[in-house]
Amino acid sequence: QVQLEESGGGLVQPGGSLRLSCVASGSIFRINAMAWYRQAPGKQRELVARITSGDSTSYTDSVKGRFTISRDNAKNTVYLRMNSLKPEDTAVYFCNADIVSTWYNPSVNHWGQGTQVTVSS
Repeated sequence: QVQLEESGGGLVQPGGSLRLSCVASGSIFRINAMAWYRQAPGKQRELVARITSGDSTSYTDSVKGRFTISRDNAKNTVYLRMNSLKPEDTAVYFCNADIVSTWYNPSVNHWGQGTQVTVSS
């Protein structure tokens, strides 16, 4: 059994910063790509940032230069540093990871429960 638990969301003023964390726990042999998605009210879930096991990163255009994704493999954790936050960044942010539980099994995609980020004055 694998679980992803996000933390670090909250209310922040425009221009402020937050750092989200997501810890994977349970039966973990290896974690491949990890990512952050977000879903605003009435909108589809969108990919925000992704990091591979080799630390290659990619971002959706709207957050480039403001958000940074990173990971700590020793802690099975992925982070999302969010700077210069805007009201349009308001959403529930979800952690996502491709996890291999045992060496003889393929990876399985897992989701966290989400953490609310609200950018408002």
